[in-house]
Amino acid sequence: MMSKIVLIENKSEIGAGTRGASLGIDAVKIAALNAQSNYFKEAKILKIENENDRLWEDIDFLSAKRIKGVVEVYKRISDTVSQVLEKGKFPILLSGDHSNAGGTIAGIKKAFPDKRLGVIWIDAHADLHSPYTSPSGNIHGMPLATALGVDNKKYAVKEISEEVKKHWDKLKSIGDIQPKINPEDLVLIAVRDTEDPEDYFIANNKVKTISVANVRRTGTQEISEQVLTYLKDCDILYISFDVDSMDCDLVSYGTGTPVPNGLTEQEASSLINHLLIDKRVKCFEVVEINPCLDNRQNKMAETAYRIMEGASAIIEKRG
Repeated sequence: MMSKIVLIENKSEIGAGTRGASLGIDAVKIAALNAQSNYFKEAKILKIENENDRLWEDIDFLSAKRIKGVVEVYKRISDTVSQVLEKGKFPILLSGDHSNAGGTIAGIKKAFPDKRLGVIWIDAHADLHSPYTSPSGNIHGMPLATALGVDNKKYAVKEISEEVKKHWDKLKSIGDIQPKINPEDLVLIAVRDTEDPEDYFIANNKVKTISVANVRRTGTQEISEQVLTYLKDCDILYISFDVDSMDCDLVSYGTGTPVPNGLTEQEASSLINHLLIDKRVKCFEVVEINPCLDNRQNKMAETAYRIMEGASAIIEKRG
């Protein structure tokens, strides 16, 4: 029986550009059933109300698609995550698209307003865009910018309307704390698909990045130790795991924006497990499982489930 963990299910996918991430949670549950696991039976589960009905409506703003709905989802995630943490539990979030992570970070900071928060971002993408810089307007490419409270206007590729600016400012200030994190407290792992505005931000702010090649060459245990040492001044940590950080050719194309040359399942799982040993890690999130795009039946969900199960075991064993 899991006593320390609260599993938060969040099917919101309005921040993504392709459809199907909302089905990822049920796909993982099917994977658990097929593995004859009681994981979802034993877990305490909270469900966050989503705004996915907005997918049937016309897009409101091309520079930040469905941003009004994302604001509402952020508020709900923030409230739920903060409440779980305030009760001394460990939230594991199983979410639709990666825009949701901005709400998660807001919730962690809401629960620990006086603590310095470090973020470990395991993803093929940097997700550092803003409405000013995003080529697509999809908000799943913007969650870290909301947490950092940045617009990156210096490298803007378009103007945005006053109404979009108003909603964007709301996203950045969810929980009434802005910024939630600092660039020096962010580590990007396995990022390999970025646009120029993100590259400029990473370079100008000296954001620490660790490539897949570096993970493979150095080993997951040593890399995790390097990351934890780099973030030594942070009081609490959050791990955000986008399944597209894994190699789509080796694992599966069952994610919204697959990218080759990523981590193996073993590398991702080992890295996460080594990081989770550190008791400063207070929250773990898994995102962007899309069974509609899976080229190997339910392989991505099965992989994500195994990683979640292993991570949960580490969390429960922590003193």
